[in-house]
Amino acid sequence: MNKNNDWKERLNVVYSTRPDFVYQTSEEEKEETLPAAKQSLRIELDKHRGGKIATLITGFVGSDNDLKELAKQLKVRCGVGGSARNGEILIQGDMRQKVKEILLSEGYIHIRII
Repeated sequence: MNKNNDWKERLNVVYSTRPDFVYQTSEEEKEETLPAAKQSLRIELDKHRGGKIATLITGFVGSDNDLKELAKQLKVRCGVGGSARNGEILIQGDMRQKVKEILLSEGYIHIRII
């Protein structure tokens, strides 16, 4: 049996008599993460989060895991909470200048503060 033909990927297919049958999964293609120097990020102040101020970082091109890793670095180095989802990083409070300095130190060079 082919290792790529794992039973978890074959849900809804009971049996095939073709020896060359490969079940087509509907997985989304994983987006490759651009290197830091090629990323074009925007940092803006967001006041629409339940009346609280937050710093929003958008424009990240890459996988969700890499986005969450970057968000984790920013939250730890800023000493605040936040989240990462849908290609956006949300950092609690007005941390625009500090986030820019951190991103520059990590190799991100195309950064705009709005």
